Amino acid sequence: MQISALPKKFARMTQTKKISLGMAAAGAAVVAGSLAGSLAGAPAASAATPARLGGSVDTWINQSLEIMRAQGIPGSYHGIHRNLMRESSGNPNAINNWDSNAAKGIPSKGLLQVIDPTFRAYHVPGTSWNIYDPVANITAACNYAAQRYGSIDNVNSAY
Repeated sequence: MQISALPKKFARMTQTKKISLGMAAAGAAVVAGSLAGSLAGAPAASAATPARLGGSVDTWINQSLEIMRAQGIPGSYHGIHRNLMRESSGNPNAINNWDSNAAKGIPSKGLLQVIDPTFRAYHVPGTSWNIYDPVANITAACNYAAQRYGSIDNVNSAY
């Protein structure tokens, strides 16, 4: 598939298949990363600092929930998992290089597709400052969602 055809294909998917924009963004990020990796001979997230090796979505969510409880940040496993799968399909190195934030030079990154300024503003003490760190990304995104929407559980689309 030609790179120039990607935006049209994802626009068509969002209209005909009624998928969320977050899922289209995650798909575009994966495809773009795969194309970049195959064209440059580098891994898909080569420009990014890779997330810590090991672990799983379940482990990262549960670690985040422990920190969130200690910090008084509301949220549930189900709410985090639902949003995480929509935003990145569980890829901690996902990066969105095509939306309006990316056009401004601040692409959404990580499991919950957070931009750098939001990550810094809602970073939770005791977590890594690496936006690609799964636990730090989840926890900062949930802190933002709690302040903006009351909880990550109340987020049902791109936020």
